[in-house]
Parts: sequence; structure tokens; C-alpha cells
Amino acid sequence: MTRLLEKYRKVMPSMMEKFSYKNVMAVPKIEKVVINVGSGRIDSEPKFKERVQKDIAAICGQKPASRSAKKSISGFKIRQGMMIGFISTLRGKRMYDFLDRLISIALPRSRDFRGIDVKSFDQKGSLNMGIREQIIFPEVNYESSKDIFPFQITVVTTAKTKEEGLELLKLMGFPIK
Repeated sequence: MTRLLEKYRKVMPSMMEKFSYKNVMAVPKIEKVVINVGSGRIDSEPKFKERVQKDIAAICGQKPASRSAKKSISGFKIRQGMMIGFISTLRGKRMYDFLDRLISIALPRSRDFRGIDVKSFDQKGSLNMGIREQIIFPEVNYESSKDIFPFQITVVTTAKTKEEGLELLKLMGFPIK
């Protein structure tokens, strides 16, 4: 069992007390983590696509799915069906392992990090945050990495309100301002 899952089980009683839940199943939990890399027109350089895919696979522990454009946008020189990014959805053990590495290793290594802003939470209690450099993760070798690219992480919770989601992630050890 992972450290974060054990921490969640210890947090449950305090969440039940604070929000006066009558049942353990009503306590919000982390449902999934979605990692999204929008890299624009990937078709222009095929080696870049392979490097991005390799780095995201190393960070997530699973191969990301490629995403293509749903419609053409002439301003961005994108045609329908052109590959524009990668997405990876983590659940279960991989999700908890990824979040543990994110909280304890990657975020403290990021430049000028002072905590996750409260504005990063949506009204349903899910966290959306952007990572500027993939090299903050220990799985990515800094010396061999040619490209530095940003990506987005969405932590989806089963919370009904922003306050519930914020309290859940704060109690689980997320560095929130």
C-alpha cells in the first residue's frame, strides 16, 4: 500500500468530523489524475513527438495516448486530424505513486515554488496546475533531455464543493498556500 493511500485513511475521520458526514463513503477522495501535454503541431518534427512521449511515459509509468485536432483552426495552422498532444489518465496505485512523487520530490525541485495557489481549484474541488518543465521529475534525465516542455496536471476529486476538495488535498499533504 502506498504512503498517500495510508495518509488518506488517516485523514478520513477528520474530514467526517469537519464536514459532518454520516457515512465513510461520503468522504471525498481522489478519483483520477490526468496529465495533458499540448504540444501544438507535433507533425512538423517527428523526433520531438517521440521524445515527449518517452518523457511522459517515464513520468506517468504508462504510455500516453495521442490526441488529434477535432477541427481545423487556420490561425494556428492546424488541420482536422493533425496530432496536437498527449494525454494520460492515472487511477489506482499508479495515481497514488505519481502524486506522492509530485508532492515530495517534483514540486520542491521546481523553480520559485511557494505553494499551490487556491485559485487553482475549480468549483467542484478539482485541482488544475501547470508544470513548466518536465525535468523536475527524477525519472527524466536532465543531461539527455533535449527539449523542455510544459504540461498540465488535473487532480480530480469526488468533492462536491471547492472547500471540501481544498481541505482534502491540504490534509493529504499538498503544499497549498
